[in-house]
Amino acid sequence: MRINTTVFCVITGVIFCHSLSTRAAVNIYPNSFEASEKYINKKNQTAQIKRRMSVPDELKEERKGSPKYKGHQAPAAYDPLARPAKHDTGKYKNDPVYPDTPYDVDAELKIYGGKREVVAPRPIIELGFPQYREGIFGTGHNLIGEKNLVRPQFLLYGDWRSAVAFNDNGVKEVGLVASRLNLEADLKITATERLHAAFQPFSKGGDFSRYEGFGDDRKQGDLVLDGNIDSLFFEGDVGAIQSGLSDEYTNYDLPIAFGFMPLFYQNGIWVEDAFIGGAVSLAAQNSPTFDISNYDITAFFGVDKVSNAGLLDSDGKLADHAGNILGIVAFADMLEAHIETGLGYIDDTRDEPDGGFGHANFVFGITKRYRGTISNSTRIIWNFGQNPSNGAAQTADGVVLLFENSLVTSKPSFLVPYLNLFAGFDRPQPLARGNTGILKNTGINFETDALTGFPKLDDTARDAWGGALGISYLFDLSRQIVAEVSTVQPMSNISVASGDQYAVGLRYQQNLFGRDKWLMRIDGMLGFLENDDDISGMRFEVRRKF
Repeated sequence: MRINTTVFCVITGVIFCHSLSTRAAVNIYPNSFEASEKYINKKNQTAQIKRRMSVPDELKEERKGSPKYKGHQAPAAYDPLARPAKHDTGKYKNDPVYPDTPYDVDAELKIYGGKREVVAPRPIIELGFPQYREGIFGTGHNLIGEKNLVRPQFLLYGDWRSAVAFNDNGVKEVGLVASRLNLEADLKITATERLHAAFQPFSKGGDFSRYEGFGDDRKQGDLVLDGNIDSLFFEGDVGAIQSGLSDEYTNYDLPIAFGFMPLFYQNGIWVEDAFIGGAVSLAAQNSPTFDISNYDITAFFGVDKVSNAGLLDSDGKLADHAGNILGIVAFADMLEAHIETGLGYIDDTRDEPDGGFGHANFVFGITKRYRGTISNSTRIIWNFGQNPSNGAAQTADGVVLLFENSLVTSKPSFLVPYLNLFAGFDRPQPLARGNTGILKNTGINFETDALTGFPKLDDTARDAWGGALGISYLFDLSRQIVAEVSTVQPMSNISVASGDQYAVGLRYQQNLFGRDKWLMRIDGMLGFLENDDDISGMRFEVRRKF
């Protein structure tokens, strides 16, 4: 994660000023402090005041022109007409004290909507300074430059998913127990540079460690082990690196990343894949001329492990060593909306007769709320320019329109009715998405679980239209229930669906043992397929986060 050093200095300055103002308030209004302290003791409650370490010298200095100012950007310049406002302590009164009214913890929480502190899971390995802790960071180590200090930190975290399921995919019935371990390793070097790696030691090629105990007379277990790395990349900021090496301030940020890295664009609909390559971003920009409050532009490339459903091998599987990828994406907050767009190209590096499946891919999306009642995201994905060798059939040449709509109710954070629609023409494909189709986010009946092979409707949108109508309720944000009906309506014989498809689905999930580490989830679905065997699935999953 890249931390802007200017924001870091502002935050630490506010914390320091807050500690001074708190100390001053105690000296000016001793009676109020003593009265509160007596009342707290009277109720047998303990008030704890956290004592901080002394503030580093560089934080006590004036920011303007400070030779020890530890950031890679120069201090902000101010108009000479500006001057600090005078602070008049006489404008403040003592804090109220109610000695005759019992202190009601629940009533105080209701002021903030009943919200409580969420104790986040701690990493299983946490070396160096802790993650997300209050207090002063410290000065760091001057190893690569005083203006880009080294603060080493190593974290190992992730989750462990285990599920019991009975799935009927039409041609095969199977009941199984499966388990999946996801590990993330993070070596943070400075405030803006890090190395990151991801592992799945109990999975390989999309298969997970499992025991198939019933269905189709199969009773056997498969322990799948994989020592390969699923991602390993470096990311940092060129501006911060230059400042550290040259010991001179820079006035720009230029985030970069390279290695075996994952990318995620258009909520994962267009790109959700890890490949060997690199990316560079022009980040956190704005344009008063065009009324753009914030925009980013990112260019990326990949030379191996690119997963595109338009490039298949002779067995019909993804040929993830056959293509290169090149693209540019941008987003902007403007016109009271969030706009995303991108253009990518898949280069098929295979020779004839296997090659020729390269193509271009364009995406545009806009998300906006209308009249405070309807939230809508509209996306278009267009594949063009594919010319396979030897007159082979095209695999990526078409257009898909995606419409995601939700109703803004009187409880917008809890109750969310939704209607998501799609229309696909010919053979539209995402730019890079692994083994899942372009309709993954359309509804719960279009997504599998990446663990047990949970059944789903056709998610390719190949020459078909349809959608999902459902409702989601989040209770107190620790539980969720989703109910949905979905359909796929093919428009020609090139559609993957051989006939009309319908499904009903239900999902329930809840945090266990508090609200931080354990999650339980139950899924069920029934699918009715014309000209094909019906499908169904039921699964129970427990997830442990760490």
